[in-house]
Amino acid sequence: MAIPLPPLRQPPPPAPRPLEALRRVLPVVHVLAAAVLLFSPSFLAPLALSLLEGDGAHDAYLAGFLATFVTGLFFFLASRGRHRRELQPRDGFLLVSLVWTVIPAFATIPLLLQVEGMSFTDAYFETVSGLTASGATVMSGLDHLPAALNLWRCLLIWMGGMGIIVLAVAILPLLGVGGSQLFKAEMPGAMKDAKLTPRIADTAKGLWLVYVAITLACVLAYRLAGMGWMDALLHAFTTCGLGGFSTHDASIGHFDSPAIEAAGVAFMLVASINFATHFLALRRRGIRAYAADGEARWVLAWLAGSSLLLAAFLYGTGHYDSFATAVRHATFNVVSIATTTGYASVDYAQWPVFAPVWMIFLSCFVTSSGSTGGGIKMIRAVVLFKQAVREMSRIIHPRAVVPVRIGEQLIENNVIFAVLAFMLMWGGTIIAGMMLMLASGLDVVTAVTAVVACVNNMGPGLGAVGPSTTYATLSDFQTWVCTAAMLLGRLELFTMLVLLTPAFWRK
Repeated sequence: MAIPLPPLRQPPPPAPRPLEALRRVLPVVHVLAAAVLLFSPSFLAPLALSLLEGDGAHDAYLAGFLATFVTGLFFFLASRGRHRRELQPRDGFLLVSLVWTVIPAFATIPLLLQVEGMSFTDAYFETVSGLTASGATVMSGLDHLPAALNLWRCLLIWMGGMGIIVLAVAILPLLGVGGSQLFKAEMPGAMKDAKLTPRIADTAKGLWLVYVAITLACVLAYRLAGMGWMDALLHAFTTCGLGGFSTHDASIGHFDSPAIEAAGVAFMLVASINFATHFLALRRRGIRAYAADGEARWVLAWLAGSSLLLAAFLYGTGHYDSFATAVRHATFNVVSIATTTGYASVDYAQWPVFAPVWMIFLSCFVTSSGSTGGGIKMIRAVVLFKQAVREMSRIIHPRAVVPVRIGEQLIENNVIFAVLAFMLMWGGTIIAGMMLMLASGLDVVTAVTAVVACVNNMGPGLGAVGPSTTYATLSDFQTWVCTAAMLLGRLELFTMLVLLTPAFWRK
């Protein structure tokens, strides 16, 4: 009787040859060049303002526009031809990662030319912070900066808030390039698989129209609350982008206005809700979309409960003599930090330590998927919570079938496994960043909160990077760690980390 031989082990697929790899990358380079071309007109807004103000810095924005436009045009023309094809999923991940690392490099040009003593490390950190809607800054003296430079910083937040890629997929089809894979790779959470319109380009356009409409409403609200037109515009950019850059070193505290703070709270709440919900509410001309959004209810409940909790805590510890004052500052700063905006009405680092640490904890999850906020998103936190409840039920009733549901929607096991994997990578990223910061000689409070703030795209931390200071105190190595953390957080970890796997580069 013949003994069957074990099957031969298949060798791993060979790595692509240099010429083949180049052919595979050319379509990505082509679309990347198109994205750079699309980004180049953004320099024209601060250029026009600089000419209008007569601050003498218009050459910096003109140089930025020309360098970005010429480079994008060169690579766009050089990479077109017979290798063009529809983007595949792995192309989407590579392209998104390249866009979010390459475009900030072009955005540094005005900072390098206009800000005396600005290094490329600090300038790249500032522009990555803007385009990832983080709001962490290395710059001080904001009250005395030229208006055009503040416009540039805040405009980066606004563009990055919804995502340059989402804008690109609305326009790239006009260039003959499909955008579906870009959209799915860039958008977080439930937005990946939810088609609001039959065509992905129409979806992107609809989301941007909603974003623009909310921004205009925010401008008017800030103006009516007492801001000047320029401050209202720039703070609307960073409020709707949940980025938190301000035109003043004291942030929103510069105005010391309850009305302005109330307007800020209202629009930070709006921006922290899934923009698909806003889109559906406007299209259907009703509020049923909000009632059906279970994730938004969790977000609002956590924000309301935490605001009251910290108001009572601050009043009870004697930090404020008036409960109304405690409610005012607790509400604004809780909403600002929890939604990963990063504004401050007061130096909350001077509060009893429980309060700022609780707010940083909230920044890890209290925003909706599909919003302009950072962190792990509320939907993942809810899935983890319900999975934990299911496991406890199984301990008591091992044979029971206990499905995980959010509202009426059944959550499949593969989604739960993906959330668990994401949380493992999220925790590992924070630990790795924290260890690197500690190894570089940073104190524990600054190291931990800086990494958490950057991964969550929240902005200020505590210690040397608190709300009354900047990230300028960090060394170049520490600044690059924070820069990488912001990029990883904005692209939700896997989009960039998948590029480090050998399987990604195999045919």
